[in-house]
Amino acid sequence: MDPSDLILFERSLQHAVTTQSGQPLDAALLELGWHDALTEDTQTAVATLFSLQGSEHASSSSLDHVLLNRLDLRGSAVTGVVLPYFGQSVPPGALDGDDLVVRGLGSAALPTHKEALVVARTGGTAVAAVLPTADVTLRPVHGMDPELKLVEVTGRVPAPAAQQELPSSAWSSSVALCQLAVGHELVGASRKMLELARLHALERTQFDQVIGKFQAVRHRLAETLVALEAADAMLGAAWEDGSPTTAAVAKALAGRGARTAARQCQQVLAGIGFTTEHEFHRYVRRVLVLDALFGASRSLTRELGVELLTSQRLPALVLL
Repeated sequence: MDPSDLILFERSLQHAVTTQSGQPLDAALLELGWHDALTEDTQTAVATLFSLQGSEHASSSSLDHVLLNRLDLRGSAVTGVVLPYFGQSVPPGALDGDDLVVRGLGSAALPTHKEALVVARTGGTAVAAVLPTADVTLRPVHGMDPELKLVEVTGRVPAPAAQQELPSSAWSSSVALCQLAVGHELVGASRKMLELARLHALERTQFDQVIGKFQAVRHRLAETLVALEAADAMLGAAWEDGSPTTAAVAKALAGRGARTAARQCQQVLAGIGFTTEHEFHRYVRRVLVLDALFGASRSLTRELGVELLTSQRLPALVLL
């Protein structure tokens, strides 16, 4: 994408994400050609959109299309997709004899589709199967962030006759791309939390001084900034490296950075940060849910550590 097209693309996406969310945003992205950009310039399409979604507290079904992008199933008429369950990065389905057992998540768009795509484990391989959405149970996930409108997908159905075996690396590649997407959204939301805290520090006064002059407040904001810059740098390195391992590291750092931002910025905002009148709480809720998608930061860190101990080999260094 040349510089002039990139500027226009970014401005168009920013206007769409700032003014719309949910199904209206899905329609706007389709009209803007974001899905074409996802195929032609994946990094720009993913990094730009999901960073904006994080900072503007918007939601869409774009993660569904990101998952499909690396599965090479974009030509399918199915747009409903079942995502991995909270805290997991394994396929949401499993073949058990003649049955398909499903336990995963869906975006707000899933209930609007008659059919859904489920990736299922079978032995050491993965297959893609299409089943009627009505055959599984969809339960709205209210909990921490009801505005995200996720749905829990569960069910045990007869395995569809038509199954497409996926290449051995297809699922891990898809998960890696989704981890980068969620990582960008986490950083975008975290930067918004930092901005809210910074503005508060410039306006709130104690002892006849703005609290932004106090060293303790500055340290908290600085620690947050360092954590977010490290996560952002790792996301960029993961795009360059292109391996599932660096994508998992980037997602873990983004999740840890978001938790650092939530903790430190809450301290700076103090009591006002706990109120529903202030928008800070919406971002805290969002990052806690995002951190759990495609592997939580704590579980990813533990898995990466186990992998290092098992293989007794360090991965190649990535330049940040």
